Amino acid sequence: MRVVSLVPSVTETMRAWGIDPIACTRYCEQPDLATIGGTKNPEVAAIVELGPDLVVLDKVENRREDAEALEAAGLDLHVTDVRTLGDVVPELDALAARLGLDSQTRDWPSLASVPVAASCFVPIWRRPWMTIGADTFGSTLLEALGFANVYAAAAVDYPEVELAEVRRRRPDVVLAPTEPYEFSAAHLEELGVVAPVVVVDGQDLFWWGSRTPAAVERLAAALGPIAQGGFDKRG
Repeated sequence: MRVVSLVPSVTETMRAWGIDPIACTRYCEQPDLATIGGTKNPEVAAIVELGPDLVVLDKVENRREDAEALEAAGLDLHVTDVRTLGDVVPELDALAARLGLDSQTRDWPSLASVPVAASCFVPIWRRPWMTIGADTFGSTLLEALGFANVYAAAAVDYPEVELAEVRRRRPDVVLAPTEPYEFSAAHLEELGVVAPVVVVDGQDLFWWGSRTPAAVERLAAALGPIAQGGFDKRG
């Protein structure tokens, strides 16, 4: 099957399953594969010209208008929708079935949650500062590891915030991911006015798929001692 993947997590997962997409986005970090634009601005005409059997998109990662344009061009689409840790297995099983594969998650370990022991703020962008709400994969993953997102009650998935207001929410720790925004040492210093800052692997936190079991283990090893020991809250 000739597949174009517009989802970095899916591209990584497909390759782990032994399937190489004929093209992917430049954010998929697969330098040996052809690229056709970004997740938010794919080169629709180039994808159509490739004549793939299937194009994989995600409701969070990609835009509805691009999906509609690809569908209007007669291409077959498979759209994933991963918003929580619990969505990963059923979505991967559905993707595997669409690709003609048996389930790839049968031998996965149980991804059991632990009691919440600390609160956190997770910045994902600067100018403006942005964070994640409850209905996001990263937030639910952190909750499973014992961290309560101080913006879990936000009305939108990716709210814009001010650091002074974040500080008033008194998170125990700032968990600064290595992506999608590359925070510099100066940025981390800025975030330090909110709470102690810990840098975490952004791909392990936000990329779901074949990496999920190992990513959960890595994040648990890195963050478990923090959740157990906690941080002194700032006044």
